[in-house]
Amino acid sequence: MTQPTALITGCSSGIGRALADAFKAAGYQVWASARKAEDITALNAAGFIRVALDVNDSLAVSQLAMRLQLEAGRLDVLINNAGYGAMGPLLDGGAPALRRQFETNVFAIVDVTRALFPLLRSSRGLVINIGSVSGVLVTPFAGAYCASKAAVHALSDALRMELAPFAIEVMEVQPGAIASSFGANASQQAEQLIDEASPWWPIRDGIRARANASQDHPTPAEHFARQVLAAVQSKKRPGLLRLGNGSRALPLMAALIPKRLLQAGLKKRFGLNRSL
Repeated sequence: MTQPTALITGCSSGIGRALADAFKAAGYQVWASARKAEDITALNAAGFIRVALDVNDSLAVSQLAMRLQLEAGRLDVLINNAGYGAMGPLLDGGAPALRRQFETNVFAIVDVTRALFPLLRSSRGLVINIGSVSGVLVTPFAGAYCASKAAVHALSDALRMELAPFAIEVMEVQPGAIASSFGANASQQAEQLIDEASPWWPIRDGIRARANASQDHPTPAEHFARQVLAAVQSKKRPGLLRLGNGSRALPLMAALIPKRLLQAGLKKRFGLNRSL
């Protein structure tokens, strides 16, 4: 089979679905994954090879790898996109919330890539990990999410070196604000956590503001996906790609502004500049 194959996780909407559309239009056979039945049906209707997958289910990941081997026999591009943003005070969520965040945003990337390594090796493929500028500029009320994306950055750097002998490339994409359901999902997560018993209850509007911050003047997901595809098709692929509103300004702020001043501004924006 000569048609290039791409597997993209988390394709129910937003970035994942836009990437699936872009790669399909470019001639790839796209294996698109989602968890919910209605999303899987929609992906099938759109002409993708639908994959029912919870990236935290190691058995399902192994079965997918076997299916890809049998039906496609190759994997040219793996895009680890599935993830979510846990919002709220770190101590309110505690270790259980942090553990859930890392299981989906970090551990699953390693599990999926490990299962598909033989196919990627034989195809001299490309692994794309979707990180975030939130892993570079840390904000309050998103500590678990920021930490998980910082971990994605670290493991992407490590994988890039470790997979080089096998001619497998690794690209990390750090989106800024991209139009998607991320903000709505993050807000829903935050609302489930916000409670009158929380010490941060008096500044709950700050928690809500952080949950919605990812949708401040967002870049269209379709535009984002076309830029990712262009980077994949370029002769010299970048190891790190920053796309979307704020994707360059925020890391620059983190690098140039003294941390004390930067954190003072963030505390003011999210209501943390007063005593409780």
